[in-house]
Amino acid sequence: MGLLDDKVVLVNGGSQGVGAAVARAAVREGAVVAVTGRRPEPGEALVRELTAAGGKALYVRADLSDAEQAKASVARVVETYGRVDCLVNAAGLTSRGTLLDTTPELFDQHIGINLKGPFFAMQAAVADMVGREEPGTIVNIITSSAHGGQPFLAPYVAAKAGLIGLTRNAAHAHRWDRVRINGLNIGWTATEGEDATQKTFHGAGDDWRAEAAAKLPMGKLGQPDEIADFVVFLLSDRSGVVTGSVIDWDQNVLGGLD
Repeated sequence: MGLLDDKVVLVNGGSQGVGAAVARAAVREGAVVAVTGRRPEPGEALVRELTAAGGKALYVRADLSDAEQAKASVARVVETYGRVDCLVNAAGLTSRGTLLDTTPELFDQHIGINLKGPFFAMQAAVADMVGREEPGTIVNIITSSAHGGQPFLAPYVAAKAGLIGLTRNAAHAHRWDRVRINGLNIGWTATEGEDATQKTFHGAGDDWRAEAAAKLPMGKLGQPDEIADFVVFLLSDRSGVVTGSVIDWDQNVLGGLD
């Protein structure tokens, strides 16, 4: 038996990167999966991949910075499969900005994708769970940078730190509904989005992953499939009663000094 047999799992921001890895792991563990994304091409390609592997999957086009679209993504899954058992908020915007050069427009973009979208997707998913009087699980993909982060991540840190507070608040509010909500503060991860970020904002060459890995304690960046396995565990009954936890999934020990 799989860890998520017969569960309906919605992965927001699931068409690439960590979200896509979570979708693959969830299907492997027996779940029916829906993924959202703004671009149809990668979303539909992932659904074809999962279906060809024997899974059941759905792509929902959505811009999660729009609260109505975030809520509608949940409604589409409920309409298609009858319910949402698990939600993963994996969408993320990492475009750069410091305290001094961030524009109101950039700040709003970060709040939209990194905080408002998860808020209203959680609102709709928890409403479905509570309305059916059934338990559910949610995992928010956050970031170790939410503890402070680099100066060029000011709006990103502000939004993701808010997501930490939301994770704990919602977990407390719905503990008696048996809705478990946890977060994962992931570190530097080898994704398509990170590749684009390094090349766009830092002038990195094609060998940046190898150069970065050589400077990290474990000799590699975080791997999406490893993160996905951890997320699936948190979504599953095997993670027991844990709720309201925000786990640092990183190879750097926060607070440790040399």
